[in-house]
Amino acid sequence: MTRELIVHRAGPGVTVQDMGRPGYLGFGLSQGGAADRLAMAEGAALLAQDGRTAALEMAGMGGEFEASEDIRIALTGAPMRAAIDGQRIAWHASHELPKGARLVIGGASAGSYGYLHVGGGFDTPETLEARSAHLAAGLGKAVAAGDVLPVGEDPGHGTNQCLSVEPRFEGGTVRVVPSLQTDFFGSDQIARFESAEFHRDTRGSRMGVRLNGAEGFHSDAGLSVLSEVVVPGDIQITGDGTPFVLLSECQTTGGYPRICTVLPCDLPKVVQAAPGASLRFRFVTLEDAVEAEARAARHRDSLRAQRQPLVRNPHEMRDLLAYQLISGVTAGNDI
Repeated sequence: MTRELIVHRAGPGVTVQDMGRPGYLGFGLSQGGAADRLAMAEGAALLAQDGRTAALEMAGMGGEFEASEDIRIALTGAPMRAAIDGQRIAWHASHELPKGARLVIGGASAGSYGYLHVGGGFDTPETLEARSAHLAAGLGKAVAAGDVLPVGEDPGHGTNQCLSVEPRFEGGTVRVVPSLQTDFFGSDQIARFESAEFHRDTRGSRMGVRLNGAEGFHSDAGLSVLSEVVVPGDIQITGDGTPFVLLSECQTTGGYPRICTVLPCDLPKVVQAAPGASLRFRFVTLEDAVEAEARAARHRDSLRAQRQPLVRNPHEMRDLLAYQLISGVTAGNDI
């Protein structure tokens, strides 16, 4: 029995993503992988499967999909309007996608990146030990209408679970730590950076996002920076003084000075900030950063235990008669 997801329509930023390719930085290839890694962990928890399982990442909007066999799905990340055969379904939840049914996912109502997970994960070919498309490096391609995506065997069972997720789709305050070049900027520049309210530019991609809203930041010492290793979360100050936050498909080296680096556990706030969303940055100590990352790891590990039954509207349940609605009721003459 072949398990497949048939793509009838797809937005321009739909790609297969997993946790990327660690270990290739020395060869000029950044790790890549899902932009919002917390959303990947949430999807894995909802379907009770491995967090490294590949899912569809949808930038801004989804598409229309059909299952060749009954498939479990979960929807995480930026909330998008979703329906199965015209009936609305909940986001941050798991559902059954029956054979032949059409799943339609519209545009994001908040945030930037939504995720479609399937039970068993997408079983597309691996390249350099991962299934992630890394378009900046020429690995893989965007998903398009007419594609048929193989789905792996699903040893799990059960749907209609939901999660209460951390708010991260409207911007907010992001914690940062000093970088190797923070001292290149004067104390007045650092204070102004930390007090400024930035807004995500309309220009942005999986490589990084530009921040607007403050007078440019400058460092004479930064003009002498040699090109060196950069990682997702680094905030570079470009030649015109504009901050640019590097994301999952960033280059491996760069010569712009880095004023600070976003904590990995806070990077989803930057990733999910929609164009125009407000962002502020607050420096924390290395000790505080380590503790924050430890708390975030404990939160990810506890996601499966945080699942709750999804409360469904009886008026929208096509399979209502399949439910035992009066279990425990006895006939009066048996009392």
